[in-house]
Amino acid sequence: MLDSLITSKTRLRLLVKFFVNSKTHSHLRGLAEEFGESTNAIRKELNNLTQAGILERHTDKNKIEYQANVKHPFFSNIQEIIRKYLGLDKLLEQILERMGEVEQVVLVGDIAEGRDSGNIEVLVAGESLNAEYINHLTTRVEELIDRKVVFTLHGERIASSGLVLFDKEAGI
Repeated sequence: MLDSLITSKTRLRLLVKFFVNSKTHSHLRGLAEEFGESTNAIRKELNNLTQAGILERHTDKNKIEYQANVKHPFFSNIQEIIRKYLGLDKLLEQILERMGEVEQVVLVGDIAEGRDSGNIEVLVAGESLNAEYINHLTTRVEELIDRKVVFTLHGERIASSGLVLFDKEAGI
């Protein structure tokens, strides 16, 4: 549905890249390589988003790096829209609903780095997790969000560099 509002595929991919995980940063050539697009197309969209204040640009040696502007008044709104577009809100809702005593939910892999490859890898940590429910949940979530989902269950808290969607201890 978001594709019909944001008709530029490049702009949508950039928003996903930088707003799924606000710590993500990248430079022009890296984005062009990742997206398989020309640097001119990427540069145009980066300039538009930077001029709007949605992205920030930082100079690092000879490279200009871009990152989401977390101080922008619409930052949380854009992030929420992008996460809903990817189905992360429904994913989290389904996990917390019947998985048991969930302590953490962490996204890893492509999606945690802002790449919408169509696959979502999820680490779920907690005691007494309902492992039988996971097969049913996988099918249900994949139908809801139209993406392949892989769950990995852990008995203990996860020390991961992924994107934390839920952390009972931290109140996230």
